[in-house]
Amino acid sequence: MLEKIVEQSQQPDSRIAGHVKWFDPAKGFGFLVSDQGGPDILLHANVLRNYGQGSVADGARIEVVVQSTTRGLQAVEVLSITPPVQSGVAPLEDFTGVSAEDIAAAPLEPARVKWFDKAKGFGFANVFGRSEDIFIHVEVLRRCGLSDLFPGEALALRSIESSRGRMAVEVLPWESGLS
Repeated sequence: MLEKIVEQSQQPDSRIAGHVKWFDPAKGFGFLVSDQGGPDILLHANVLRNYGQGSVADGARIEVVVQSTTRGLQAVEVLSITPPVQSGVAPLEDFTGVSAEDIAAAPLEPARVKWFDKAKGFGFANVFGRSEDIFIHVEVLRRCGLSDLFPGEALALRSIESSRGRMAVEVLPWESGLS
């Protein structure tokens, strides 16, 4: 099996599907595990940024193009990312009474991160052309397949009005808001 993966990865444009083992945006890299087994695959932050994201949640499903290097397998292009499955996860208290239909009906708007502190578990963004802050909880990021945000990072989001003000209910890569 390993020989098959290595053989496939030595060919140009080898597609591999798997999941994110871990990714650390502060270090600028992480590793993926192929569904077919074999060695871990390096995912560099620049490759992820080319896809339009600055981070990715551990356990997220991912499809990449890989290349074999002298140091092992390396992702050279991200083709798709699907958030990790959240089985048995309780909804956030602020979203009680908000249905999936309500979330889908909220407009997808382009925004920019004002600040985000992963250790505190939250941050804020502004929708372009509006001055109000939109609260972003770290759990919303995880459920959307992200793990961190950086000041100035462009993204697309859906938000709702809650008892605490405007809150993001979905956070996506920037390109999602351009459609």
